[in-house]
Amino acid sequence: MYRKINPDNWRRIFVVGDLHGCYDLLLSKLARQRFDRAADLLISVGDLIDRGAQNLQCLELLEQPWFCAVRGNHEQMAIDAITCGEQGLWLANGGSWFMHLEQEQRGRAAELIAGCASLPLIIDIDMADRHVVVAHADYPLDDYRYLREVDPELVVWSRQRINRNQRGRGGAISGASHFFFGHTPLERVRHFYNQFYIDTGAVFGGALTLIELNTLPF
Repeated sequence: MYRKINPDNWRRIFVVGDLHGCYDLLLSKLARQRFDRAADLLISVGDLIDRGAQNLQCLELLEQPWFCAVRGNHEQMAIDAITCGEQGLWLANGGSWFMHLEQEQRGRAAELIAGCASLPLIIDIDMADRHVVVAHADYPLDDYRYLREVDPELVVWSRQRINRNQRGRGGAISGASHFFFGHTPLERVRHFYNQFYIDTGAVFGGALTLIELNTLPF
């Protein structure tokens, strides 16, 4: 469920919002940041696939040493479809691209999707002056602790916290300084207490949010 990243191994660390197949857009953003694949790390909040046009390319990012991701609900739907034959939910939520692949590409995609089952749900980066936690949808408790048992379905799917935040009924999560989530497409990055929601709807024509953790101004 958890993966800890040692920030001393990387020059700069970035976190990126939901990709949903927007591979070229990601590369453009990285180029503008002068991202160094030999020294920098990119962390994804999940949902690499579906709805966009370059899903296989986004899955192949998982093979790159400079890229890592938490598992999103779209990866989970794809895993369930590939391993259990439960395709209805995935197809209804943008998974039809898989059916349109050539046989060789489909086999390649299926292999990468199966590998997503080993992705962590929570990534922990304890930096010198900030402690950052990345998950797809939520950390479903109000007190964070590394390796603490939490409901994996809520981590991947829940919108309860952001809904409370938007109604003015939220609060900070203790145990870390910054929490980054995706999952809910928004017109802009939303900041509630110590939580940052960075899915800004790139696949729907919005921006792709890329944030450097080393230079957070807040």
